[in-house]
Amino acid sequence: MTSQKINVANDYLQGTHPAILNRMVESNEMELTGYGTDPITASAVERIRQACACPKAEVRFLLGGTQTNQIAIACLLKSYQGVIAAKTGHVSVHEAGAIEFGGHKVLELDTPDGKLTADQIQQTIEDYWADGNHEHMVMPGMVYISQPTELGTLYSKEELTAISQVCKEQKVKLFVDGARLAYALACPENDTSLADIACLCDAFYIGGTKCGAMFGEALVIPDPSLIPHLTTIIKQHGALLAKGRLLGIQFDELFKDKLYDRIGQEAIHYANQIRQACKEAGLPLYFENPTNQVFCIVTEEEKEKIAKDVLFSFWEKYDDHHTVIRFATSWSTRAEDVEKLCQILSSFA
Repeated sequence: MTSQKINVANDYLQGTHPAILNRMVESNEMELTGYGTDPITASAVERIRQACACPKAEVRFLLGGTQTNQIAIACLLKSYQGVIAAKTGHVSVHEAGAIEFGGHKVLELDTPDGKLTADQIQQTIEDYWADGNHEHMVMPGMVYISQPTELGTLYSKEELTAISQVCKEQKVKLFVDGARLAYALACPENDTSLADIACLCDAFYIGGTKCGAMFGEALVIPDPSLIPHLTTIIKQHGALLAKGRLLGIQFDELFKDKLYDRIGQEAIHYANQIRQACKEAGLPLYFENPTNQVFCIVTEEEKEKIAKDVLFSFWEKYDDHHTVIRFATSWSTRAEDVEKLCQILSSFA
């Protein structure tokens, strides 16, 4: 009988954090009102407002990241506007054209590390207005970034502040995708808090699906007047969950006793172990990043050898003879699996 492969293919392998599962069982027979109007969801909203130091914020719980991105962008943009994003951004690559399906073009920009810069955004907007044909073009109406980025890199508080300033000056919205936000917050290198994000952007979401929840993301709009009739809009998108308690329970637990602040710490520790093992084995990293995703460059022979014992993600072809693969750790990653993976990688030294 063959042993089970080590699985580091993504950061949503297991169902949910035990605290959430226990709370779901405990509250299962409670009769609560629907559509997120129940007291548990109200408690989750207040916990998130406190964590974000934003006591009046609108907080809504949605099922998944693509749905949340699509609804937020659709709400915040005019019909003739598009959203600036890194070419590697999730809305650009891994959402099957969901933003375009909603009627808004993604205006992609090249970045070496997945991060947009304030200067780059400023130049893009100025180029639009300087073009004599701009009335025949898609107007930049929003900047989309993620923390961390799709490549696992982090925006510093200084970088985020500079981007926010450009967006305010140019009167475009700033939206932050936080699908893996718990892993950003857990990094020693990170200097950007939830309160900073709430202060600097127009809307953002706190990821649950990849950060210990069974499913769900928390969309936060610091100024609730920015999107009136949000319940109706969510309903129009088929995203208003009747049993909204199932989302509220999860975020009430994630934000109880600062669990969300802690839940990514082991993932970062394990990812650093894997990064070090890659370096010691002579497997070059695609680039350096401090979060829970490790990208390394392997030959086809090395990839096939690793694949015998490990489930990982194909990222992209590096050249005719090399491939970039990804190892992703999470809140549920086990120390023994990381140790075995590092032993496999060490065989290439």
